[in-house]
Amino acid sequence: MPEARITAADVARRAGVSQPTVSRVFTPGSRVSPDKIQRVQEAARELGYRPNTLARSLNTGRSYTIGIVLAYLTNPFYPEALQILSERFSARGYHMMVIFAQNLEEEVDGVVENLMAHQVDGIILASVSMSNSLTERLRDLNMPFVLFNRGQEDRTLPSVTAANYAGGYLAGQFLVAGGHRRIAHVAGWRKSLNGRDRQAGFVAALAEAGQAPVATIDSHFRREVAAEATRSLFARPDPPDAIFVGNDHMAFAVLETLRTELGRAVPEDVSVVGYDDVAMAAWPTYDLTTMRQPARRMADETVTMLLGMIEDGVTPMGRLEIESPLILRGSARIPESWPRTDPPSDQSPDIVPTPTPDPTRGQT
Repeated sequence: MPEARITAADVARRAGVSQPTVSRVFTPGSRVSPDKIQRVQEAARELGYRPNTLARSLNTGRSYTIGIVLAYLTNPFYPEALQILSERFSARGYHMMVIFAQNLEEEVDGVVENLMAHQVDGIILASVSMSNSLTERLRDLNMPFVLFNRGQEDRTLPSVTAANYAGGYLAGQFLVAGGHRRIAHVAGWRKSLNGRDRQAGFVAALAEAGQAPVATIDSHFRREVAAEATRSLFARPDPPDAIFVGNDHMAFAVLETLRTELGRAVPEDVSVVGYDDVAMAAWPTYDLTTMRQPARRMADETVTMLLGMIEDGVTPMGRLEIESPLILRGSARIPESWPRTDPPSDQSPDIVPTPTPDPTRGQT
């Protein structure tokens, strides 16, 4: 005969608490003393208890499900961020429903409608294409949502991003300080606010030094396009002596093309700086100098912002930008005068104010 199912009453008896207390421990947002939480969780582990999520949903009217829309996982930043988000939501009693969509506004809109039909409690939008009509509709329906690593021109929308303008500016300053005079930009995507902001900051830093990019090539955040952009840059009579690349995913392709196809030494012939600091950037194969996009801090702030809306009815503050420090490695010439300080930990909770942007940046 099958073993009897462990119930909340069994856990309550083992922990020495009431059955409603057990239910509150496994209901996100409920207030229970730390001592009782520990006793209930220990009893649940010892007995092998699993809370009945269906019953909990019926009692609370919530699904305890967060929907996340992603355009792709080829960029290694997103698998890393997705794992962190999943861990953070799981610790708060939620699970995630991941939906993939192409970078087409009409498809993303349909996917979000599908998520709403599944009665998710909140939505994280991480795709590149996000129509203004979509976010307006979510607001009208009072559906909690956060844009993760994606922004729109409306800074009042709840979003968490790196400080992309400041990051691009710092990358430009670094390359200028390294003595480079022919600096190119393998850019992200003109429809991505992140890509436009990184480019705008980079161009502003060069302009302050009396320079301009020798070329800017929109590479759609795609490896193969970045590789072709690199070939075209070095087919010029005046090839660049430095390249700022819109993300690490493309920077890896740039480095591979320079070294294996074009026979260029990095950083002796050309310096390369990326943006993201994914785990692969530290591999000896790449040894990529890059701007760190703080995935853990961004995920923590996203979870806090979204669950604040869901559980406490908090009105989000709008766009939150987190500093991108420069991570020095071997792919770029390091200026003698450049400060060699340890970058802040990705676990650090502080949010660093970013420069007030040029009001014209990000416009197409």
